[in-house]
Formats: sequence, C-alpha cells, structure tokens
Amino acid sequence: MIRCVGAATAMHDILAWGVADPGDGVLTSRPVYGRFELDFGNMSQVRVVYSNNKIEEAFQGDIVEKFEEALLRSRKAGVNVKMVLIVNPHNPLGRCYHKSTLINIMQFCQEHRLHLLSDEIYACSVFDTDEPAVPFTSILSINPTGLIDPELLHVTYGLSKDFGAAGLRLGAIITRSQPVLRAIEAAMRFNNPSGASLAIGSALLEDRAWCRAFIDSSRLKLAQAHRHITSLLSDMGIKYLPGSNAGFFVWVDLSPYLPSEFDGELNQEFALAKRLHKVGVFLHPREEHSIEPGWFRMVYSQDPRTVTEGLRRIHKAIS
Repeated sequence: MIRCVGAATAMHDILAWGVADPGDGVLTSRPVYGRFELDFGNMSQVRVVYSNNKIEEAFQGDIVEKFEEALLRSRKAGVNVKMVLIVNPHNPLGRCYHKSTLINIMQFCQEHRLHLLSDEIYACSVFDTDEPAVPFTSILSINPTGLIDPELLHVTYGLSKDFGAAGLRLGAIITRSQPVLRAIEAAMRFNNPSGASLAIGSALLEDRAWCRAFIDSSRLKLAQAHRHITSLLSDMGIKYLPGSNAGFFVWVDLSPYLPSEFDGELNQEFALAKRLHKVGVFLHPREEHSIEPGWFRMVYSQDPRTVTEGLRRIHKAIS
C-alpha cells in the first residue's frame, strides 16, 4: 500500500511514531544524513543509534556485524532499537547498496524482529560514471519470502530530490504492514499533503513521456556535473570517495587541511568550516556523524562555473 504524506520529515516522524515509543531507537550506519535526528526525534522522541563502522563497511555484507554490536550496546544502555534505517542511494556517500548486502540486512532484521526502512528518495538520481559503481536495487524488487516478514519492510520516497520539487512537500510511505497503515491513517490529519501538491504531483507522474525525458535529462546533467567536480578535485589533490553514482554530492576528505588551532570553535572541523565560510563557501561540519574526522559532503549540482569558483576558493583557503 502507498500512502501520500507531506514530505520526508513527516514520513519519518509517522513511521517512528507508528513502530516505536519515546526513548526507543532507530539503528543506522554512519556517515548518514544528519537531519534524521530531527525527523525521528523532534516529535516522536525516537533516538538515532549509530553503528561504529568505517565508510567502506557500510556497503559490505558484514555491516550486519556492526549493527549487531550497536544493538547490544543500545540494549545495555537501556535503548530499545525498533527499526533499522538504510538510505539507498546513500546520502552523503552517493553510492548504492549491493543486492547481497540488502539481503543480509533483511535477514538481520528478521532475526531480531526489527522493522526495516529503506529511504529511496534519490532512486531516480542514479547516473553513469567513468568509475566502477554499483547499480541501484530497490529493496522492493527483492522477493522477501524466506528473508524477512513483509510487514517489517517499509520504503519512503518523495518528489523533492529526483524532480527538484522540495517546495511541493509531497512524499509517500510504501508498506504492507496493516498496523503501520493504521498508524499512518491516525496521523494523517496532521500530515496531509495539500490539494495543490497532490494535483501537481499527479499531473507530473501521469505524464510518463515527460517523466522519462526529465529523469533522463537530469541523469545526464548529474553525470556531467559529477565528472566536472571529481576532475577538479583530482587536479587539486583533494581526495574523495570513489564509486559514487547517485545523488548530488561527493564525500571529500579535508582531514589533511584541518587546522591545529580551533579559532574559538569546538573542534577542528568547525574551525575549518569557519575558514571556508570566510571565503564564501559553506560546508556543514560534522553533520553526517562520520567516525572518521575531516570528511565533508560537497554538493555539486550547480552551474559548472559556480562549482569551479567554489573549489577555487576552497583550494585558496586550505593552501
């Protein structure tokens, strides 16, 4: 079943309210989109619990071992984890999950009777690159039989990313769970999308030829923008995470340029962000809860001249 709601924040809040109690946890790998803490925590008071994994481990099958460790730590701390969250394609890493890894995560959730939420809001923003990359596999395309109780499996999607329609405030929860559907229906009074949003969204999606042309054009432009920024980063000697083929960002390593002095800030990342801000570039420090210091999400879905100028300023600030 598909239920439309008022955008991504509402989707996550409703699911947290429907499957967990205040003080319970949602388990995810790191780094990850930092605002999930607000989505799950502000209203429903559900905590985000992070596994202690390195970047590459997030996409490997044995990530479930890190999940197991985090699950045990949480239980000892009195936090009852009710759901596992994955972001596929991933924000901020711009990668997709192997099908085998998705299966491992599904089996892990079944073993521990945990709900599994796959946030697939970048599903159509996957593009071809010059680097080896994993293609996108929706968790809905995997037969759950023998892997996970279908009632534990949920997917969220919205138009804000793939269709550049953040102001439309329109998203959807896809679930087979009758209890979750009842929870959604109970909360819909506070989270209904507007009639105008539904009318516009329906008109977009019903025009299949337009949708295909728009998505194809977007993928082509994202691929060009990705090649542009990775080429510039390589020329400047700035390392980035290879293998990304989705989303609007690259994961860049600025750890060699972390200042020794904090300049009145709490830590080195904030001190570097302050230095970048002085030259007109904003990179949010520690937003994605990386276990490895000095990594930043860099958005590149801008005019090439803007991206080039931004990187020129970054290079000047760190040189």
